[in-house]
Amino acid sequence: MLWLRLLLVSALVATTLLAPLEAAQAWAGPKISVLVTGLHNPRGLKFGPDRELFVAEAGLGGDQSSIGLCPQVPGPIGPYTGGFTSRVSSIDERGRRTTVVDHLPSAINAVHDVLGAMDVAFVGDRLYVLIAGAGCSHGLPGTSNGIVRVNRTGTTSLIADLSAFWHTHPASNPVPSADDFEPDGSPYSFVWLDGSFYVTEPNSSQVDRVSLSGRAERIIDMSNLHGNTWVGPTSITARGDNLYLGNLTPFFPLVQGAANVFRLTPRGELSTVASGLTAVLGVAFDRNGRLYALETSATGGPGPGLVPNTGRVVRVSRSGGLIPVVTGLDFPSAMTFGPDGNLYISNHGFGPQGTTGGQVLKVALDDDRGDD
Repeated sequence: MLWLRLLLVSALVATTLLAPLEAAQAWAGPKISVLVTGLHNPRGLKFGPDRELFVAEAGLGGDQSSIGLCPQVPGPIGPYTGGFTSRVSSIDERGRRTTVVDHLPSAINAVHDVLGAMDVAFVGDRLYVLIAGAGCSHGLPGTSNGIVRVNRTGTTSLIADLSAFWHTHPASNPVPSADDFEPDGSPYSFVWLDGSFYVTEPNSSQVDRVSLSGRAERIIDMSNLHGNTWVGPTSITARGDNLYLGNLTPFFPLVQGAANVFRLTPRGELSTVASGLTAVLGVAFDRNGRLYALETSATGGPGPGLVPNTGRVVRVSRSGGLIPVVTGLDFPSAMTFGPDGNLYISNHGFGPQGTTGGQVLKVALDDDRGDD
């Protein structure tokens, strides 16, 4: 998909600029520590009912091909090859990692983008995983992207076949994603709210509602939001009855300040609550109800424009201003607040260090920073 290709190209171009992992601990302002490292392309993360942290790891792809069996993602991005190298890990408060479920679908394309387990969510004490590395177009015929339930035996059950839904419910405007169209979709994150999952699918710019029985329906099609300009909703969170969405924007070059955080009401009304952002991959609220956005790169450079070690977290003030609270992140991919009030960030979420050096950072924020 376009956004992953461009993120990775930027990361590869700038490999020599990457800072050591220990640099995270030297940042000024909030207290930052590496909770765990050695993850494989860490993505979405959430705390479970036992207060342990669960992290989706997209994996390493594989070498299985489906060329000639089904439509492929067009070159030069495609085709993908797939395998079962994705997993979900739990991390305890001391940073010890335990595999919760593994051998999940993972796919890698011609420019080394990796899709796999993308996010996690809990319904009661049951764990659900959002899968983006499956489907015939990702080299794994007989599998589907969607939502799986992790059973108590450690096996998984597909509860929602979103590949099938997206095949039969295309977005109204195919132009923005035509050059890297994903037949099986490439969902990025999901959230549980009022008895349903809400899933972002950035490739075709849509958000869908999915029931526990697997019924899917589109709640908003953003493919026409800005004409033929790609929107790419990636991150999602909920507060009250409303959903909050962060988005990416087109690259070549990266346009700084072109991303937003949107509010989507139960009546389908979409409004902008924060603008002037860049390449948003995470949105979250702290326990005081303050909104934060995660920018995977806050500044542009040559080519696609993403620059390593420029990722940051900003707090959105009451007037819509952006207050930097964490800076110097290296291609972060997701964030969540813990029950302890600290912020947890998937760092090295993609790119050269994401393959085997993915991290979760624990951040004790400096709450003395001003707001307006």
